[in-house]
Amino acid sequence: MSSIQAWTLFFVILSFGFYLFIAIRSRVADTAGFYVAGQGIPAIANGAAIAADWMSAASFISMAGLIAFLGYDGAIYLMGWTGGYVLLALLLAPYLRKFGKYTVPDFVGDRYSETARFVAVIAAIFVSFTYVAGQMRGVGIVFSRYLQLPITGGVIVGMAVVLVYAVLGGMKGITWTQVAQYSVLIVAYLIPAIAIAQTLTGIPIPQVSFGRILQELDTLQTSLGFDAYSEPFTQRPKIDVFLVTLSLMVGTAGLPHIIVRFYTTKSVRAARYSAFWALLFIALLYTTAPAIGVFSKFNIIDDVNEVARDDMPQWVDNWEAAELVTVTDINGDGLIQFTGDEATNEIVIDRDIIVLATPEIAGLPAPVVGLVAAGGLAAALSTAAGLLLVISSAVAHDGYYRFYHLRLKPDEPEPTEARRLLVGRIAMGGAVIVAGYFGVNPPGFVAQVVAFAFGLAAASFFPIIVLGIFWKRCNAKGAVSGMLSGLIFTTAYMVYTIPIYGGNPHIAGISPEGIGAIGMLINFAVTVVVSLLTDPPPAAMQELIEEIRYPGRPRLAPVGGEAAAPPPAAH
Repeated sequence: MSSIQAWTLFFVILSFGFYLFIAIRSRVADTAGFYVAGQGIPAIANGAAIAADWMSAASFISMAGLIAFLGYDGAIYLMGWTGGYVLLALLLAPYLRKFGKYTVPDFVGDRYSETARFVAVIAAIFVSFTYVAGQMRGVGIVFSRYLQLPITGGVIVGMAVVLVYAVLGGMKGITWTQVAQYSVLIVAYLIPAIAIAQTLTGIPIPQVSFGRILQELDTLQTSLGFDAYSEPFTQRPKIDVFLVTLSLMVGTAGLPHIIVRFYTTKSVRAARYSAFWALLFIALLYTTAPAIGVFSKFNIIDDVNEVARDDMPQWVDNWEAAELVTVTDINGDGLIQFTGDEATNEIVIDRDIIVLATPEIAGLPAPVVGLVAAGGLAAALSTAAGLLLVISSAVAHDGYYRFYHLRLKPDEPEPTEARRLLVGRIAMGGAVIVAGYFGVNPPGFVAQVVAFAFGLAAASFFPIIVLGIFWKRCNAKGAVSGMLSGLIFTTAYMVYTIPIYGGNPHIAGISPEGIGAIGMLINFAVTVVVSLLTDPPPAAMQELIEEIRYPGRPRLAPVGGEAAAPPPAAH
């Protein structure tokens, strides 16, 4: 076992053991603890959990890699995801918290109708499975490189760990585990960035010092015949840059696993403070990612371009063994050319390895490499757990209890708390198995797969949540029509253009990552038109919508005949 493998194994066992210890200590016996942690999480802890939940494997593992290879155009991920979080925190979270419903289908069902709830359940499951596939892929990549497991084996290990702590502790266990995971991932992300910044520039603040290397990288790339790294719209058309950014932004605001986080605090005020803490915690990573992208691209070109095949640095051999780097001397001159052109490029590097490989590329010691691997696992597992809880709540709470029992079988005895909890745990177990399959067979890079999920959330949830809060005239028929039209259109275009499915050319230069913005506009248009052509919602609901626009006031009107903001166990 190499020193890198030994240190990786040490940090993985240490961190996984800690996560499982937290899960055992936080295990729950009721649905209130399982779905919303008993609404007792402090604001700062909830902020760290939101940050860990939101900064998935896409942020930790893949985003800096995409920035490294896309250059200026890679900023779509920074602008879209960060802007979307601000949009969610300011525009939606306080009002949803005031409404008192702790899942998106729950809000949709009580705001519109049971049919709308059913459609929202299907959409939540669809979006969440797409998103969790990227997380499981990230877990497999870490294990395949550092512990010599095949990607399938790595995914299975990740499935087992997340299943234990998610099933035992539910939202309570997941939340406190995510606080620990945020600590691991942010330390693992910052340490190599600071070390590389000090080595390359003498200034140990990557957010400040990467500008100097950016200028050198521009010069280096243009000397090799590439476009300048900071030149805009060289990798994507301008329209696609705009649409992907918009899709990621509104998709963030519609993601069900983030929205539910604002129900785990004690009050609306605490939810607002947790949003502030989360933004601060998120900013630590998101202001560092561009620096890592620049440092990595500079070091890669410096390390491998015009180097003999037998003289390749050790990190190339390591990642080639993991089948995530491919080296081919196409022109037979004995040297490897890194051209960036698919036809002539003699070294192909998987975008998902950049952050994980950065410490090796920079020659940092083995403990730092192992810590980064543990950080990547923490990022992937934290988001996977939140998504699995969304799937569980959609199936067990919104599907089994609210739709099947209360609507289809209202005369049957009320299911016990233990039975509802059991259904939730069984649903989560089934979701882990499906998620593992998609982790082994993903439709793209980690960040690309996650972008698909954001596009689906943008096309399905964002319009009906916004209209449900800010337009009293919006009704159930409009919401159902809008959700279905946006989701079907967006899914069809993705299947049409994603290489492993249809692989057809992009229409008007719009990528599958950006089509969610068009799906969102279709959803808005269909919802508005159908709502105007059909009967308005009941007067009581319109009065309630008027009331929740003021999050600081106590809610006076009931929703669906229930007491205002009841704990989940009372549903």
